[in-house]
Amino acid sequence: MAERFVKVYTRFNRLWHWSQAISIFLLFFTGARLLGLHEIGPFGLAVTIHTVVALALLLLWAFATFWLFTTENWKQFVPRPQGLLKVARFYVWGVFRGEEHPYDKQLRRRHNPLQALAYFLLKTVLFPAIWISGLVYLAYGLWGHLDPQSQWLTVVANLHVLAAFAIATFVVVHVYLLTIGHGFREHVRPMITGFERVGMSAETEAYLETEHPERLKG
Repeated sequence: MAERFVKVYTRFNRLWHWSQAISIFLLFFTGARLLGLHEIGPFGLAVTIHTVVALALLLLWAFATFWLFTTENWKQFVPRPQGLLKVARFYVWGVFRGEEHPYDKQLRRRHNPLQALAYFLLKTVLFPAIWISGLVYLAYGLWGHLDPQSQWLTVVANLHVLAAFAIATFVVVHVYLLTIGHGFREHVRPMITGFERVGMSAETEAYLETEHPERLKG
């Protein structure tokens, strides 16, 4: 397979990614204020920002989900067992011994098996958990009369916090993995420019050169 710099991240894809990153940071920061982990800023302001940003992010996720299915990009996040153990071994052992990454990115399969599994669990388990628990918490005024001692409210709040810490763990690991291999800058640049070096068949390369030359670089 030939390797070429190809535009694999559309403008919407990049806008969605960075808007999500900024929103998640604001939610972590304000959420920590609500939990009493810091005292920067008024509590009431933190509640307002947390609520508004969360609802805006939920709307963005709805649009992103629609985009993923209409463009068939959802297939990039379907996990496959082939090569999973090799990639896991690389991150646990091989990376510290200077070994080459066992997975070569391809146009139709940008994410390695471990990445695909992590993103799949994030999008199908953690994100729905934090969406649902957050919305149920916000709607407490509608069902609070069924929970006079706030027992269920406590359960919902704890589930929301647990999902938030799980997502925070994902973010920390994600940022750490960006420092492995070619370096942080090389990993982040594609999500800024849209272009990434990926492998492709001769047929795919010929098709892009003929039909979509703007997607090829160099």
